[in-house]
Amino acid sequence: MPSLRVPAPLRRRPVPVLLAVAVALVLLGVVLWAPATRGQERLTGSVTLSTGVPSGVYARYGPLLQTQLARDAPDLDITLRGSAGSVENIERLISGEADFAIATADSLASYQAAGGKDADRLLACARLYDDYMQLVVRADSPVQRAADLAGLRVGVGQDQSGVQLVTRELLEAAGLDMDRDITAVRQGINTTPTMLEAGRIDAFFWSGGLPTSAVEQLSAHTGIRLVPLGDLVPALRSEGGSYRDYYRAAVLPPDAYPDVAGSQVIDTVAVANLLVTTDRVDAAVAEQITRSVINGRDRIGSQVHAAQRVDLRTAIYTQPLPLHPGARGYYRSAKS
Repeated sequence: MPSLRVPAPLRRRPVPVLLAVAVALVLLGVVLWAPATRGQERLTGSVTLSTGVPSGVYARYGPLLQTQLARDAPDLDITLRGSAGSVENIERLISGEADFAIATADSLASYQAAGGKDADRLLACARLYDDYMQLVVRADSPVQRAADLAGLRVGVGQDQSGVQLVTRELLEAAGLDMDRDITAVRQGINTTPTMLEAGRIDAFFWSGGLPTSAVEQLSAHTGIRLVPLGDLVPALRSEGGSYRDYYRAAVLPPDAYPDVAGSQVIDTVAVANLLVTTDRVDAAVAEQITRSVINGRDRIGSQVHAAQRVDLRTAIYTQPLPLHPGARGYYRSAKS
């Protein structure tokens, strides 16, 4: 009996093999597609971050966070705006001029205590690092403690800065009135080091992360000292005011400014910095900004040493503000 022959057009691979290939291709597509969709959506648009004065830590931190965000979310642009500091940054958040800003915990608590407009709309993404109060004088200055500033020309920080807020409190704790007992020079870290060097002021206050480049640069070519402020902590706490609860005793380590004459451990006062936003910001955007803050810690910290303090375990402690829902979502996913 003649054998049956299958016509050439019908010679195909068995159906099960074709099905297996198809399934494999589909699965491969899922694997290739998943990294772009797993986690967060691809964000577009732009946000504004209000930072601080030139040569301050806020102003240095901003561009580095901008670079990190460009790696993490290339279609989300971040515009940076310099400012006088924490107080102005809070005002910009409330007015809608900024979507994110850096501000100290005491300035935020002070705004809340004063019944500031829309204070309940302020939310936090992360605790960043601590600011350390630094009272800088020339090495040959007779000033040994804050009370010795009476009658002198003192840089107290720009108006609308967090520096000026805490400086006023420190002077009060030392028994001095900023408006009557000293000549208050309302200038910030971008100008006060050169003014001290030129003899136009006798001292200046600064509140910033360690080390602050402007103080570091001044110490490299001018003999300066850092005046202890730790003795003022008990008086700060006893004066009342909810925002004073955010001041804590701290020390300036000797290696913060190795070129400072007679460098040693200096007792001082510290306050936390927060990355702040409002309830107007979309949760996905807040989540991504928070992710970039944590992801960029080492990269940013290599340029701004204070940023090395940013830590997933402590970033959630953002008192006096609650976390933004987007930030909270990030921390939950990071711990899972």
